[in-house]
Amino acid sequence: MPPWTQIQTVLLDLDGTLLDLSFDNHFWGALVPAAYAAMRSLTPTQALAELAPKFRACEGSLSWYCVEYWSRELQLDIVSLKEGAAHGVAWLPGAETFLNVLRAAGKRVVLMTNAHPEALRIKDERTGVTRYFDAVYSSHTFGAPKEDPDFWLAVRKVEPFDPERSIFIDDSPTVVRAARAAGIRWVYALRRPDSSGAPRNHDENHPTADRVADFNESLE
Repeated sequence: MPPWTQIQTVLLDLDGTLLDLSFDNHFWGALVPAAYAAMRSLTPTQALAELAPKFRACEGSLSWYCVEYWSRELQLDIVSLKEGAAHGVAWLPGAETFLNVLRAAGKRVVLMTNAHPEALRIKDERTGVTRYFDAVYSSHTFGAPKEDPDFWLAVRKVEPFDPERSIFIDDSPTVVRAARAAGIRWVYALRRPDSSGAPRNHDENHPTADRVADFNESLE
């Protein structure tokens, strides 16, 4: 477990860390292909075949997370689709308790998400997640995703945390690697971002946990 007494600032991802990634996986893996297929008179299989290379080409870039980009690229109203499916947005088990415990422990709690501001708005309206944070940052504000070193340089200008006294928790292997490269002393990777999916593999050099709920007892 992290040495919480040495940690001042807790930097947290959103999707797959606090909120169940099953929503996003279902949205992009089923709902968007269904809407795309209906608009173009395709079968679901044909739609997925067309969409898969488009998705792969954007992975790790800011466009991958941008609802405006995908609305233009696919000729779909992605925001409206998300709003219509928002009932599926849910907390991961124990995540809300984790945030309450962090606040009670007097930590500065900062959200660092690749979610587009409109996607964040929809999820916040459903869960109220942002009320637990001292500061909230979307990578779209900085013009670079968390996978990019430029994100970490930009965010430090507005959130001057001490990397030696900070912890970062995320479910993405590439983001976890970027956070370590940015000099954050304690970086944890999560193995179960999707409650309905298989565990995620991570580089064995990173400390891991199944979910943020695993930290609750060590904080209390």
